[in-house]
Amino acid sequence: MDKAKEQILLEMLSRLGNVVVALSGGVDSSYLLWAALKALGPERVLAVTAVSPVIPSREREAASQIAKMLGARHLFLPTEQMADPEFLANTPERCYLCKRTVFSKLVEFARQEGFQNVAEGSNVDDELDFRPGARAIKELGILSPLKEAGLSKEEIRHLSRLAGLPTWDKPPQSCLATRIPQGKPITVEDLAMVEKAEDFLISLGLKTVRVRHHYPIARIEVGKEEMSKVVERAEDIVSALKAVGYGYVVLDLQGYRPGGV
Repeated sequence: MDKAKEQILLEMLSRLGNVVVALSGGVDSSYLLWAALKALGPERVLAVTAVSPVIPSREREAASQIAKMLGARHLFLPTEQMADPEFLANTPERCYLCKRTVFSKLVEFARQEGFQNVAEGSNVDDELDFRPGARAIKELGILSPLKEAGLSKEEIRHLSRLAGLPTWDKPPQSCLATRIPQGKPITVEDLAMVEKAEDFLISLGLKTVRVRHHYPIARIEVGKEEMSKVVERAEDIVSALKAVGYGYVVLDLQGYRPGGV
């Protein structure tokens, strides 16, 4: 069944002529880039990664590595979420406003470069979650080929593994703004604190990590199977996160959960 859906995806992509792939470096967008290159060839595919304080530097590097591995043309595109007062207000519309800014910029850039299509990596499972950003994607006419082919996250992981992509088992990622409690204004300084704290935790070998920003408290979420490692390294973690600027460091015993802020 997975391979049949993959064939549908490849046929769909082959009819596009050319495409800009919004590449985050995660499971879905990496597989979409692989499929686009297979269907269209490297001369008709351009991978573009947004650059903003809301996107961790480690994810930009991950996107660069996967594009290089696949032989894709790859560019970084600065976006302007932090110049939007509505986004900075951190209302329930934050995700919509962010996606609208990013993809508006991407559509404009694609047209300038002679590309008629922009595609992103949503899958069918995303329809089960509350994702305000999906509205912006629809409004701007962005293509979601993985979703159109009926591919689930599990299927994409399986097909990614068959394709030899190192991203097949990558943990879920999200922008740093999701760490800030709704209603608290988003600042560059707060995003930088979160990023530094998460980078340290990831350097310890933790895979699924979120530092929820309740300044002066850092609330750490990790997978339940990784909690013992956090406890074992508690002294180092407290020291590092206090150096970042937090006054208190706590471990959330419920573990990682999407939207846990």
